[in-house]
Amino acid sequence: MRFIVFILFFISFVRSMCSEFKSCALCPRKCRVNRLEGGNGYCKSDAGYSAASICIHRGEEPVISGKFGICNIFFPHCNLQCVYCQNYQISCNDSLCRIEASSLEEIVEKVTGLLKMGCESVGFVSPTHYLPHVHAIIKALHKGGFQPVMVYNTNGYDRVEMLQALESKIDIYLPDFKYLDPEIAGQYSGAKDYPEAVKHSVKEMYRQMGSSVILSDSGTALRGLIIRHLVLPGRADESIKILQWIAEELSPAVHISLMAQYYPPEGRPCPAALQRRITPEEYEQVVAEMEALGFSNGWLQELDSPGQYMPDFGRDQPFS
Repeated sequence: MRFIVFILFFISFVRSMCSEFKSCALCPRKCRVNRLEGGNGYCKSDAGYSAASICIHRGEEPVISGKFGICNIFFPHCNLQCVYCQNYQISCNDSLCRIEASSLEEIVEKVTGLLKMGCESVGFVSPTHYLPHVHAIIKALHKGGFQPVMVYNTNGYDRVEMLQALESKIDIYLPDFKYLDPEIAGQYSGAKDYPEAVKHSVKEMYRQMGSSVILSDSGTALRGLIIRHLVLPGRADESIKILQWIAEELSPAVHISLMAQYYPPEGRPCPAALQRRITPEEYEQVVAEMEALGFSNGWLQELDSPGQYMPDFGRDQPFS
C-alpha cells in the first residue's frame, strides 16, 4: 500500500512540475518557454534537476551559519545577470557551468550527508527558476525523516504567487534588496522591473514572517526574515532610499544585513563606476542613516570583508 501511495504521489508531482515547466512563469520575466524541450528562456535552464554546488557554507550571517555552517544548494544560472555577481562561475546564462548533482536522489543524498555531519539548515541559493525542484527536495528530505531549517536565499526577483506556495515550507527568507531605481536595475542586473518585483516579494515575505527572527537556544535562526543589501560604489544614496522604504513600508524592526563585501569582478566587463571597492565614507553614510531610521536588528560588515567571500566553484569547497 505504501508503495502505491508513493507511486501516486510521484505521478501527481511529475504532472504538476511538467505543467509549471511547459510554459515557464516561475519568475517575473514570465518567458513562457517550454523548459521540457530545453533551456530557451532567459535563464537558459531546462526542466532537469541541477545543482552547481552542494557544500557547507560558514560565510552567511552568524545566525544562519550556526556552529556547523549551513548546507547550501547552489542552483546554476540565474534570472538576473548582475554585472558584479560573485557567483558568476555558476550564475552566467551564456556558458556551461559545473554541475555537481543532476537528479533528485543525488541532491538529497549529498544534502543528507552534510546534515548528518551536523548542519542544521539547508539553504536554497538562487532558487527562483528551480522552484518545483525546491518543493521536491523539501518533501524528499521530510520523507527521509530530516527536518532541517529551510532557508530561501534569493536575489529578491520573485513572484508573490510563488512565494505564497512556499508558505509553511520555508522557515527563513533571506532576500537581497538590490535597487529602487529602475535604470540602475536595468544597467546592473538586466531587469528594469526589479524594484517593483522586489517590493512586492519582500512584502509577501514580511506578511509570512513578520519582523522577528526566532532563535534556538544555541543562537541559530529557526524562523524569520533577514533582508540583505549590498552597498555599491557610488550608490550610497540608493542604499539610503532602500532603507527608508523598508522602514516606512515594513518596519525598522526588520533584521537587516548591510553588506560591505563588494569587490570589482575580475576579468569581466562592468561599468566604470563599479571598478572599485566602496569607501569607508560611503559605508559609514549608509550605516548612519540605518541607525537614524531606528534599525537595531541585524549585522554590519568590516570593510576588509570582500576577500572572505570570493568563491571558487571549480573546487569541491568553493568557500574554503
